[in-house]
Amino acid sequence: MDNRRKVILDVDTGSDDAVAIMAAVCAPELEVLGICSVAGNLPIDNTTENTLRVVQMLGADVPVYRGASGPLVAQLNPLRQDMAPRKKPVFVESRGRMVRVHNEYLDLPAATIKTQDLPAAMFIVDTVRKSKEKVTLLPVGPLTNIALALKLDPTIVNNIDEIIIMGGGHAVFNTTSAAEFNIWFDPEAAEIVLQSGANITLLPLDATHAASLSLDDAKALRGLGTKTGTFAAELLEHRIEVFSAMKQALRDDIAPVHDALVVCAAIDPSVLTDVRFMRVDVDCGGGYADGQTLCDTRALPTKPRNCHVALDADPQKFASMLLKYFSKS
Repeated sequence: MDNRRKVILDVDTGSDDAVAIMAAVCAPELEVLGICSVAGNLPIDNTTENTLRVVQMLGADVPVYRGASGPLVAQLNPLRQDMAPRKKPVFVESRGRMVRVHNEYLDLPAATIKTQDLPAAMFIVDTVRKSKEKVTLLPVGPLTNIALALKLDPTIVNNIDEIIIMGGGHAVFNTTSAAEFNIWFDPEAAEIVLQSGANITLLPLDATHAASLSLDDAKALRGLGTKTGTFAAELLEHRIEVFSAMKQALRDDIAPVHDALVVCAAIDPSVLTDVRFMRVDVDCGGGYADGQTLCDTRALPTKPRNCHVALDADPQKFASMLLKYFSKS
């Protein structure tokens, strides 16, 4: 009997998504049914190509599906998101040179493998419908594909085991003074998913920053002598340089690897700490708080609780899990 947890990844592949893909494919506890790309930190052409490059590097027989090229409605008004002062620039200055926050393409050979013909949202609907076991969704970018799938067929929620989301912030933000990027990029999609009735676990910046990895972790990953360990080390070192230049980490030698924490949480939820069941909504108003995740921590919330929110995480366990999964190949 196959006891692996069946998962679908949904990614806007840059550096932390790449680590998440490698961890999911390498983890014997997971069966990756497919990987969907979505526009987010980079345009859809880039995120799709980067996803294909990682899958190709792994030599994995995992299908890739091209997803949404932009948010549902947030960019229909050209002023809406342009008015938001971002804290995440395209380039930052580090050691006297300009470093790109998200490299347009991962430093891997160009992909020769191709995406599947089915659009990502349709793949999600079709796969969840037909699966004999419940499927877990692991979205680590904007939630556009997941929202589209739930709109196409709301009944798939009955065959979804859990949706583990990297997104939002309770007390930590990165794009505006109130919002995290993934939720800010497509607030309406996030609200659709949060109110879908699915079993949802949210990993906001509070948890992912708490689980930040260090230069010592990068050294340990490189010391594995595997292609996944070496590539993960390179990506982590770049992230540490960027976060240090942006002054967005607690120390100059650490950085969060947000998306990989979602994969580890799907395998061992104890990597997350201080997980609270609460009501979460998203501000879709287009104002100063556009894209904010509104976490109702009151003992008696006005509306029913809908989301398990991780406010902390264990960096040692997170690092040890990645070392374990990247030790073989």
